[in-house]
Amino acid sequence: MKLPKEAELLRIFIGESDRRGARLLYEVIVEEARKQGLAGATVLQGTMSFGANSRLHTSKILRLSEDLPMVIEIVDSTEKIDDFIPFLDEVIQEGLVTRERANVIFYRHGAPPEQ
Repeated sequence: MKLPKEAELLRIFIGESDRRGARLLYEVIVEEARKQGLAGATVLQGTMSFGANSRLHTSKILRLSEDLPMVIEIVDSTEKIDDFIPFLDEVIQEGLVTRERANVIFYRHGAPPEQ
């Protein structure tokens, strides 16, 4: 798969315990991104956050550690990101979604090219 040099970064902020039915929301999002043919997705777990309700989520306080912040990052073309956003709007009840321009330096897999 090839990515354009001028792409977009989609960043999705949700909670670790957020669900879509019986499934974890971050897993649902990544699997749908794969199904829709997006270039890739990475899930990062945060150690501390607060959001619109100003409630602190941190791994340092045991009673709050079950809902740590999760960030999903996806880089792809503007068109593919546009097509993916309606799905996010449907499945995310609480969270934040941002997008920004991204300059793709390279996107590859496998062994590096011989020199």
